[in-house]
Amino acid sequence: MTAATPSAPAEARNPAPADGGMPNEFLTFTLGEEEYGVDILKVQEIRGYDTVTKVPNAPAFIKGVINLRGTIVPVVDLRLKFSLQRADYNEFTVMIILNVARRVVGVVVDGVSDVMQLTPEQIRPAPEFGSGINTKFITGIGALDQRMLILMDIEKLMSSEDMALMDSASVH
Repeated sequence: MTAATPSAPAEARNPAPADGGMPNEFLTFTLGEEEYGVDILKVQEIRGYDTVTKVPNAPAFIKGVINLRGTIVPVVDLRLKFSLQRADYNEFTVMIILNVARRVVGVVVDGVSDVMQLTPEQIRPAPEFGSGINTKFITGIGALDQRMLILMDIEKLMSSEDMALMDSASVH
């Protein structure tokens, strides 16, 4: 797991809300050169990448399953889910264990950065790309200084169809 090198004091990275609105906390992670954020309340734990048990006939983005203290957890590679170029797993590759729709799901990412607080004023609406690109899972873009963070609704990303695929992967 990597630790982000802070480029600004903690007060700048985690500002107090100016208008009394509560800041939202996001676990930030990387896929390639892009940085993403997921609601910290959905995160159960962060683990180094470990070998998964492959499931026959599963879609490519479902890497397999792991046994997490007696719970069979499906594991999704977000690079493949987002149709990004495949990357080699290394010592920085991590698995984020998330609570999604009353299920536990692991997602493989290139690395975890830190926890970032954003006020509502720092979150911009997700851009419209037209009908050819599915952006329903993007809740907004977090902007803090020169840093841009793609904020994701993990429950929308893991659609009911994906969850059904993971259910079938977990029982075989």
